[in-house]
Amino acid sequence: MSGLPDRTPLKRRPDRAALVIGIALLALGLLVAYDASRLAGGAYARIGPTAFPYAVAAGLLALAVWTLVEAWRGRFPEREADEIGPIVWIVGGLAAQLLLLNVAGFSIATGLLFAATARAFGQRQFWKTIPIGILLSLVIWFVFSQALRLRLPAGPLELLLV
Repeated sequence: MSGLPDRTPLKRRPDRAALVIGIALLALGLLVAYDASRLAGGAYARIGPTAFPYAVAAGLLALAVWTLVEAWRGRFPEREADEIGPIVWIVGGLAAQLLLLNVAGFSIATGLLFAATARAFGQRQFWKTIPIGILLSLVIWFVFSQALRLRLPAGPLELLLV
């Protein structure tokens, strides 16, 4: 023993979470490729409706292979522990939006999602974030419904504007 530190590299195990993500990317890439193969339509200048889906599928498959190789080698950096509180606020806001979208309308449902997401990022003043979220969502609803002529669910606030 010479007293020098051991310089042998630590052998890391495959990253299971990254392997699952790689497998999911692979399945998604194969699904997009299969769906693109079933598209029909004429081709203009040898580029038809399947060109873009095949490009997306190729990108997904390349990412899947890259992710799987790096996961198998264990080269992903160690992840920090998740904080459950902010995740619950965001998922709860999404659930509230889904439940309230057709009942309360786009502006109120999305305003509550805005407030819940702001809470997840540390803003605790609901008296401020809920009205700001509703007003921003109302502006977005107005632009989509009036300027772009796209339909978003209308509630009592939206019906006041039209």
